[in-house]
Amino acid sequence: MDVELRASDDDRNRVVAELHRHTAAGRLTLDEFSDRAGAVWTARTLGDLAALTRDLPALSDPPGDGDTVGHGRRELLMLFAAAALTLLLLGGFLAITR
Repeated sequence: MDVELRASDDDRNRVVAELHRHTAAGRLTLDEFSDRAGAVWTARTLGDLAALTRDLPALSDPPGDGDTVGHGRRELLMLFAAAALTLLLLGGFLAITR
């Protein structure tokens, strides 16, 4: 990685997500997260971004790769489908009984 390359918004979003995961894991306090996240948006180069996570261990699984994310989306979809079906049945019942 060329540390002098200019950072993109995608690079900044990736680093903020990484900082968030480290905060959730208890490696950073909320104040530390806030300070580092603020510095992310003023970082100009990839080297500036790398300095903000240099003292943190590498994360083994990036977000979205684990089964828990997909499982949560499936649960939400099933809940939405059940609610839609309930509304349709209720609407049909009301239409028939009137």
